Amino acid sequence: MAFADPKEQLKVIKRGTEAIIPEEELLLKLEASAKSNRPLKVKAGFDPTSADLHLGHGIILKKLRDFQTLGHEVLFLIGDFTAYIGDPSGRSETRPPISREEIVKNSRTYERQVFKVLDKKKTQILSNSRWLANLGSEELLGLTSLVNVSRILDRDDFSKRYKEGVSISLREFIYPLVQAYDSVQMRCDVELGGTDQTFNILLGRDFQRHYGQSPQVGVFLPILEGTDGVKKMSKSLGNYIGLDESPRDIYGKVMSISDDLMWRYYLLLSAQDEKEIRKLKARHPMEAKKALASEIVSWLHDSQSALEAARDFETKFSKRSFPEDAAEKTYVSSSRKVVDLVLEVSDSVGTKGQAKRLISQGGLEINGEKYTDPNSEFPGSATLELKIGKKEFLRVAIKEAS
Repeated sequence: MAFADPKEQLKVIKRGTEAIIPEEELLLKLEASAKSNRPLKVKAGFDPTSADLHLGHGIILKKLRDFQTLGHEVLFLIGDFTAYIGDPSGRSETRPPISREEIVKNSRTYERQVFKVLDKKKTQILSNSRWLANLGSEELLGLTSLVNVSRILDRDDFSKRYKEGVSISLREFIYPLVQAYDSVQMRCDVELGGTDQTFNILLGRDFQRHYGQSPQVGVFLPILEGTDGVKKMSKSLGNYIGLDESPRDIYGKVMSISDDLMWRYYLLLSAQDEKEIRKLKARHPMEAKKALASEIVSWLHDSQSALEAARDFETKFSKRSFPEDAAEKTYVSSSRKVVDLVLEVSDSVGTKGQAKRLISQGGLEINGEKYTDPNSEFPGSATLELKIGKKEFLRVAIKEAS
């Protein structure tokens, strides 16, 4: 295929990136690629430490798709071996171990989920256990000789933990070495990662030089804040939007983010150009957020699913009518306190203390009326319509205890 002008390619690649190291080398690689009609090998690695990929990963996947659109070859690396070691990047303590069974199971879900974003025909999926599982002790010792301890301890996360007296295992020191060795085995021209991967990716450049290869260029993407707007998107923190979630859940979660955070999501996840985003900023924030939610659902599912999710959101949250598909529950108890009702029927409330807090903060509506006193009694109707928190809708049949 004929490649676009290298400088125009670079403009596409730079959009939404935090840094390209070194940028001038990437332009040279793009020029050489266009001249020789040879696509660049572009790598990104994901350790399968959880079952779901989320929009934080989606930023990197979207940039990989940009490279595919420009005609380059994407190497999607599943770090099934490195996941067993545990990536220390950005960690304040040692990661808990993960079983090999979980790694295998999660790897399979990754193989399916990535094609929500990537072009299957232009993607090669690799697992680093292919070369790392058979890495001999002599070869591993050779890798350890390429990096001194002081350089490892200069890493921000290791440096902070060392100064604070927090344990660092020797196993964690091995992680950046074997990740860098991945780039040698894959002969990458470019590696993508979040800014928390800067040390590992640049170490890959050094290893490639040592092995007589042309060093890869690092393309670094910003870390996406989760729906809380504060911490890095993470399943363990519950602030994530999964690539494999239902259209309704994705739409609702995007609508829950703050107006300020919305524009960061536009920059990092939307296909809209800067001119279109400026136009959206001139509109009401709610309209802009609905447009973003629809775009993301269309991206991960399809336009019809986005339309249905938008209608469902309007029904539940804008028109305030009760959804027809609300779950049905039965409540049998002598207590008529709303706190006991919520604790019994809700799937999202686990303790009485949690139920009290939710009610006190205005998170309970019964038959369209808000309740803020946990000890107040619910109406004497045979059926109640409950809205618990922002997303749980229940139709509850009341039965008297015998």
